Amino acid sequence: MKNSWQKIIISQQATIRDALKVIDSQALGIALIADNNKLLGTLTDGDIRRGLLRSLNMDDAAVEVMNSNPIVVGPETEKEQLIHLMESKSIFALPVVKNGVIEGIHTLHELLHKPQYENPIFLMAGGFGTRLRPLTDDCPKPLLKVGNKPILEITLQRFIDAGFKNFYISTHYLPKMIQAHFGDGSNWGVKIQYVHEENPLGTGGALGLLPKEIPQLPLIMINGDILTNMDFSKLLEFHNKENADATMCVREYDYQIPYGVIYGEGHRITSMIEKPIQRFHINAGIYVVNPEVYNSVDKDTAIDMPTLLENKIAKNKSVLMFPLHEYWLDIGQMDDYRRAQQDIISLELE
Repeated sequence: MKNSWQKIIISQQATIRDALKVIDSQALGIALIADNNKLLGTLTDGDIRRGLLRSLNMDDAAVEVMNSNPIVVGPETEKEQLIHLMESKSIFALPVVKNGVIEGIHTLHELLHKPQYENPIFLMAGGFGTRLRPLTDDCPKPLLKVGNKPILEITLQRFIDAGFKNFYISTHYLPKMIQAHFGDGSNWGVKIQYVHEENPLGTGGALGLLPKEIPQLPLIMINGDILTNMDFSKLLEFHNKENADATMCVREYDYQIPYGVIYGEGHRITSMIEKPIQRFHINAGIYVVNPEVYNSVDKDTAIDMPTLLENKIAKNKSVLMFPLHEYWLDIGQMDDYRRAQQDIISLELE
């Protein structure tokens, strides 16, 4: 959201000439007419031209040509909705209004501009994929295709779309096939480096193999068999905003007990619940960890991520969870793989 929106506000007494100066000077293509930040209308170059064609002059009041019923959005409107609305209506700026009061402005240029992140991305691609045999007998699981692309390539592209460019891939099983497919990343306009586990070290242990020259920034790591359409930039934003040492993505998981559950005191039944549902948060296999965390893992140390994070929790480090509400699928078994083939069509991730 543009933070210079106050500069495009003009009063009810402003002239068309005043409005045009504001539109030209701020390069946002719009002026907002307001009374104590309460939006009264908007004014664009097109509104001014239409006013001049009606024989108004530059010293007439801007309110004479303003749009008194402009399209506005609330502060919680998602980026994708904003872009769709602006493109469908052929508008380039949207006031952000809450209870009639201006809180900011979105421009199409701002929304389409992709930020660039130096943060390292660690893609975990060393697993055997035993439960997907025979598909994985001669192909590493991350290279199994979902739709027209390998699982790991879909994940790579999601990160690229979010603005990330520094990638590290851990390998163990059939590593040459993975390296042959992704190379140095130049085909995608990014940089890819590899760390190879001679012996399986677990998701946490692989961190100890990262090169020392890795950018000392929060690192995002993800299991290579995860299919998701989450916005990774929002995950990083949450991690940084909350000053976390580590963040784990979690998914809500429901388990229904298939029987009636009986509660009692001694032999006396106090209550009964028929087939109750219990809700848990499960590990989604996606993490953000600060340099202090990944630098603490010694080379060739076998440890999984939950254990590593439990160790940090025991030392009173800030380990947070990030609820994942977007599509997420752990492609661990054949049923999951078949489901992914169906889901990929509606997800538009190919």
